Amino acid sequence: MQASVKYRPSPSPSARQPAPAPLFSTAAAGCPSAFTTVSYAPETRRRRTFAIISHPDAGKTTLTEKLLLFSGAIQIAGAVKGRKASRHATSDWMEIEKQRGISVASSVMQMSYRDHVINLLDTPGHKDFSEDTYRVLTAVDSALMVIDAANGVEAQTRRLIEVCRQRDTPIITFVNKMDREVRDPLDIMDEVERELGMPCCPITWPVGQGKSFGGIINLRTQSMTVFAAGSEKRPQDFEVIALAETDKLRARFGRAFDDALESMELAVGASAEWDHEAFLAGKLTPVFFGSGVNNFGVMEVLDAVVDMSPSPGPRVAFAEVNRNREERTVRPEDESFSGVVFKVQANMDSNHRDRIAFVRVASGRYTPGMRMKVQRTGKELRPTSVVTFMSQRREAVDEAYAGDIIGFTIHGGVQLGDSITDGPSLQFTGLPFFAPEMFMTVVLKNPLRTKQLQQGLMQLGEEGAIQVFKPDVGGNMLLGAVGQLQFEVVQHRLKTEYDCDVRLEGCQYTGARWITADTPAELREFENAYPMRLAHDAADTLAYLCTSPYDVRLAQERFPKIHFHPLREHAGLSLGSAN
Repeated sequence: MQASVKYRPSPSPSARQPAPAPLFSTAAAGCPSAFTTVSYAPETRRRRTFAIISHPDAGKTTLTEKLLLFSGAIQIAGAVKGRKASRHATSDWMEIEKQRGISVASSVMQMSYRDHVINLLDTPGHKDFSEDTYRVLTAVDSALMVIDAANGVEAQTRRLIEVCRQRDTPIITFVNKMDREVRDPLDIMDEVERELGMPCCPITWPVGQGKSFGGIINLRTQSMTVFAAGSEKRPQDFEVIALAETDKLRARFGRAFDDALESMELAVGASAEWDHEAFLAGKLTPVFFGSGVNNFGVMEVLDAVVDMSPSPGPRVAFAEVNRNREERTVRPEDESFSGVVFKVQANMDSNHRDRIAFVRVASGRYTPGMRMKVQRTGKELRPTSVVTFMSQRREAVDEAYAGDIIGFTIHGGVQLGDSITDGPSLQFTGLPFFAPEMFMTVVLKNPLRTKQLQQGLMQLGEEGAIQVFKPDVGGNMLLGAVGQLQFEVVQHRLKTEYDCDVRLEGCQYTGARWITADTPAELREFENAYPMRLAHDAADTLAYLCTSPYDVRLAQERFPKIHFHPLREHAGLSLGSAN
């Protein structure tokens, strides 16, 4: 018995044969057929920018390593190990990440594959660092969702998928760890559709699992790739057998092969047919199975990123025209350079105490020496260097196009959410900051390190690693976080990067809301009524500190023309809906 599948495009490329033309049209991936600036069109079509997302321990960082390995970006993959490991994941560069074997900051890596430029962003899986992940998702065109085959869809996966769905981000699904005792693949697909509200279309299908895991059937090539354990395996090391050789496969894999064909036929029959337009709209996810730690099923995912994922598309920005704010559509092929800062990272190079502003290029072309301006301040930006990334390793940028992630080495003057252009005044929106749910007071153990503490808190606050609030009436600085682990990371970084040994103590505050008012007079009246409850964050935005959920309600009743915001984008732009 052989499953009749609804989806049979021509075979995907591999290391065993020359790369054919893409299987899917990139014209449907946000690339208009007619461009205003033809010279940039071929370059923007070659770009793929995606983030890897998952619940902690689903194998996200390991899969990142293997994608880099198969693209040729690195020669040996570092395992995600414990604190005594001599080798660590390329994308985990912080000392605390190496000690704990987790990702606490997003990493950016650029690689070339099949004449495409791929910008890969590895995001933290832990919920305490979800803000960093949310901001990274605003800078990508697609996402790769990793699911643990034993645990299925987990809590953090649901939250991240919801963010993707709000932006209609296309999602590729990789079901990992099939070499272990896991759940039935039909159950996993059913759970993805039920929990995430997203139809699945299987592209590969597993034969067996755990100790009896025999490999995967590729519906694209109508062949079976035979599983062989080993973290050093390359694509050419795996045996491939045509699905038409049914007797050979049945003799080799027995009942597991027949069961796989039967379940695959059920999955294909019950699943949605492949629809590239639905995928690009974030309404359908292709599903792949494999084992990241064994390099198995990874090449199929890498090919899917190139063949299926969209190239850079247009982005919405706002321009000031005669003191009015007008919406503009910024297209990747536009001649003027524009980009948005979605991440600021301090001390990536501990020897130089540098700061890197990560910029997602939205349009045009970057070239060294070009004159750029930070739109929020109107000041010219003169970075000491501009680089691309392989985690903490860097290379100087000769040119960059829409979709690329480049880093500006700076000494201040740039914040998260800033728009950078070489031409018209534009401001991109959508970079979220969430009101913190936990607060701690910072107590410096050595008062002589006050200057270093102020510098550290300012830089970490601007970086978005934690939210820093300075009370308007004085007193110790306050740290606001979404989760407890954020406090531990900041305390560790203050000590190792700024030589500030601090103690974090509990305080009375349990929440915060950013404040706006209809008129300056109303704001002054509110400030006079609550002087002890007001503070300014790292972006110098006014916030009201709460001790209970009732505080905001009572203050709102007393001052109905004051607006309390649980979400802000960034300084100088609109805040989230008030409550």
